[in-house]
Amino acid sequence: MSTVAPVELDQPGTDEAISIDRPWVVIVWNDPINLMSYVTLVLQKLFGFSKEKAETLMWDVHTKGRAVVSTGPRERAELDVFRLHEYGLWATMQHDE
Repeated sequence: MSTVAPVELDQPGTDEAISIDRPWVVIVWNDPINLMSYVTLVLQKLFGFSKEKAETLMWDVHTKGRAVVSTGPRERAELDVFRLHEYGLWATMQHDE
């Protein structure tokens, strides 16, 4: 009769850091080319913002130089930046702080 030896399993230590996926933000930057009305229209069309919300964000772009227009996972942020570029707006993405 044979016996089976116990198997030792490695248990994760409690000192291991857990990486939390921080969301990404998409930023539209001010530029000297696009009209304010055009920026408002693009924000309404791409993100479904109301006219009031799109105008508020457009004024942030105009007066503060930038506005955060979307937040989410990296793939979504990349798509939003790409779509904004297609409409001629200057946009970037970065980790939310």
